[in-house]
Parts: sequence; C-alpha cells; structure tokens
Amino acid sequence: MKLKILISFVVLLVLIQFVPFGKDHSNPPVATEPTWDSPRTAQLFARACGDCHSHKTVWPWYSNYAPISWLVANDVYEGREHFNVSMWNSQKRNKGNEAAEAVQEGEMPPWFYLIPHPEAKLSNQETAELIQGLENTFGRKH
Repeated sequence: MKLKILISFVVLLVLIQFVPFGKDHSNPPVATEPTWDSPRTAQLFARACGDCHSHKTVWPWYSNYAPISWLVANDVYEGREHFNVSMWNSQKRNKGNEAAEAVQEGEMPPWFYLIPHPEAKLSNQETAELIQGLENTFGRKH
C-alpha cells in the first residue's frame, strides 16, 4: 500500500509539471519608473521589493517546478497588480503611498520571501532608510 501511494505521488509530481501556469518567466518591458528621491532608495527597493513589485523579477531556479512555480508566479503577478514601479504612470491602482506603511508594519517583504532570499532582509537602519525614501518618493497614506 505504501509503495502504491509513493508511486502515485511521484506520478502526480511529474504530471503537474505539464500545467502551464507559472512557467512564463518573461518580464514585460519597463514602461516608466517613479522618480526616486535618491539612488539609495531605488537600490533598497530593488533588493527588498523589486522581484514582486517591478518588471525586473529575477526568477529563481525553483520557480521552474510545480507546485512551487504556481506559488511564485501568483505572488509576482499579485504584487505587480497591487504596486508596480515599472508601470508607474500608466497603472491605475499603484498604491505608492501605502508602501512605506507596509514596510514599517513588517508586512513587506513577507516572511516567506525572506527564507529563500536572505539578501532582501534589511537591517534596522536600512529599513528606516527605505521607509523614509518611500515616503519622500510616494508620500504617506492619509
């Protein structure tokens, strides 16, 4: 019985690799970017936020294998839809004024992103710099 379950699991893992969702790792062209208050803000944003909130996503090797590819693609598509610095003047729902608050409250970057991306973990000083830079660039949520 255990052998049948194991074989079924392996067959299922192989079959789900043929599901196309999560396999397109092309990045659309950058239309426009915000005028950052400083190069430092742009650098910190790219390091901690850019994979999901821009068209400059670096797709990791594990994003090629289902079901992880589904999760990664969903996070990137959702992040771009909510807040995308690569479509700055053309995207209707960019919520730049909420960006600093999300970082300050620890919502961004999400904890599960930091596990495979330790470079996105900012020090307290870097976090304060990013928050200030985001407020200077996008304003505050009122």
